Amino acid sequence: MTCKATEITLGRSLSALRIENDLLAAIILLDKGADIYALEYKPKGVDVLWKSPWGVKEPARGFDSAFDSDTAWLEAYGGGWQVLFPNGGDANVYKGAALGFHGEASMTAWEYEIVSQGERGLEVKMQARLSRSPYTIARNMRLDDGSPILHIRESIKNHAGEAMDCMWSHHPAYGAPFLSEHCVIDVGASSFVADDRYTGFANPLSLDQRYEWPLAGAVDMSKVPGPGEARDILAYFQDFESGWYAITNTDMGLGIGLAWDESVFPYAWFWQELNASPGFPFYKCSYVMAIEPASSIPGQGLTAVMEKTGTHLTLQPGESREVGMKAVFFESDQGVERIDADGAAHTK
Repeated sequence: MTCKATEITLGRSLSALRIENDLLAAIILLDKGADIYALEYKPKGVDVLWKSPWGVKEPARGFDSAFDSDTAWLEAYGGGWQVLFPNGGDANVYKGAALGFHGEASMTAWEYEIVSQGERGLEVKMQARLSRSPYTIARNMRLDDGSPILHIRESIKNHAGEAMDCMWSHHPAYGAPFLSEHCVIDVGASSFVADDRYTGFANPLSLDQRYEWPLAGAVDMSKVPGPGEARDILAYFQDFESGWYAITNTDMGLGIGLAWDESVFPYAWFWQELNASPGFPFYKCSYVMAIEPASSIPGQGLTAVMEKTGTHLTLQPGESREVGMKAVFFESDQGVERIDADGAAHTK
């Protein structure tokens, strides 16, 4: 059986699910947000996702000493790929609920069931009912035999008897050894805008400045700096012709790409923390980059989005929204021209 799901334990107590076919494997943290903790391309034995220096925090071990949601989220951030919902960025208060930093969905346990498993494919369904906000979030993940594509279909549902506003995004963070100075970025957007307040510690962008991809002045942002060249940015891709991006390590001849429904996620947050930020939590020793499909900008929390851009989602009582995404591995030493909606990568 080339497609299979195996329940595993990380450390002493963290429940996780490993799903795999002959080309890729993913590890999903069941006890923490259904995070995709690892995403490996088997032919080259490379996991493209970042792992934090402080490692995965096991809920069953130690005592939680954080008194603010930013610290709590970052302490629990072992790296990998999170869903941020119903908030993204700063903690804030909405309808009497304290919405924590980056939202509740990535800080709660999810249930799962295997929908189908066999020679030709595997499908797993996961879901969580949030406690602080009246939502269910559900995700189907599928692998097909012989395919380098991870298929994701995720939905949110408002169970309240009133309209609810929210933010929804995905936060895949990439790290070494995949991430290096040999990486180039291709994206289906024509422009990006720097955050209007994120100054950073080694930031070539000007606050709230709009740039035509890939140049920020004389800096080619499509080329990833190496670990010895500090950078710290937060910006937002927009004006997508179609929702996709790709990161290619030209030395490895390996790339990872995402394609998604841009009608639901019309933006992508662009974050680089390349050994730049002193003090907690990165201490100038974290080499990580994320490009994050998102419903809303800026990444400053729901109430800031409602005040600044009005790009939040509003769900009526009983209403659901759904988004499809595909993560695809490809082999190339040049990059890609585009990634189609079905996940097909067209290499240069």
